[in-house]
Amino acid sequence: MTNILTTMNLTVPQGNIESYIHQVKQIPVLSVEEERELAYRLQEENDLDAARQLVISHLRFVVHVARGYAGYGLPQADLIQEGNVGLMKAVKRYDPTKEVRLVSFAVHWIKAEIHEFILRNWKIVKVATTKAQRKLFFNLRKSKKRLGWFSQAEIEAVARDLGVEEKVVREMESRLSSTDAAFDSYGDQDDESTDYLAPANYLQDNNADPASQLEASDWNTHSTGRLSQALELLDDRSRDILNRRWLSDDKSTLQDLAAHYKVSAERVRQIEKNAMNKLKASLIA
Repeated sequence: MTNILTTMNLTVPQGNIESYIHQVKQIPVLSVEEERELAYRLQEENDLDAARQLVISHLRFVVHVARGYAGYGLPQADLIQEGNVGLMKAVKRYDPTKEVRLVSFAVHWIKAEIHEFILRNWKIVKVATTKAQRKLFFNLRKSKKRLGWFSQAEIEAVARDLGVEEKVVREMESRLSSTDAAFDSYGDQDDESTDYLAPANYLQDNNADPASQLEASDWNTHSTGRLSQALELLDDRSRDILNRRWLSDDKSTLQDLAAHYKVSAERVRQIEKNAMNKLKASLIA
């Protein structure tokens, strides 16, 4: 079946969303017979015009679902647009032989696309990555009755209703209540009294410790020197094999070295292993 998602252009206008909503509400609702006939035409004949009619007749339902997510602070046009994508996916997968109305089948796909969009765009740092966290995210948003923090009784009730531990509810509530902030303070800001609020001014950078940097540098120098001394103790062939196998930018394979030294690849592997053991013994000593 041709992908109807790439053949239908149902973009939502960003400038006048109310006009779009008014227009889709004027589109007639299909009867059961009309819906089933169009669905069979799409399923059996790959009729894209039938698919378009099915999608357009349900745009008002997408608007209804999208309005339920207005509290996330994201543009309504974007929510509707994502819902329309879910509707088109549902139309493509709809089976009229199941005798279920398209609107009942499509609600899952519409909400799934809107949920994904919210989780991708609600904050810079993702608040929910696992399936369980996503379920808790949306249920917790619905469970919040006020703007303040949950009381202990409310946390216990939510944890009991959702079947999770209380600490999981507290963690997700903390994520929901936090806001995005710039890592650095704004350079053109006249008032320097709030500069300390920027994370760059109070987060510790363990890599910036001069003593640690000097220690790491000395250790690298010491290790490199001992490795060079250990390599000098090897015979020329063993040293060359290790250099070409591990230290060269253009590393050679066992087969390349076997052809070069006119021995088998297994023999090269044995020489390499023996040389490695000698290196380890020299470095440990």
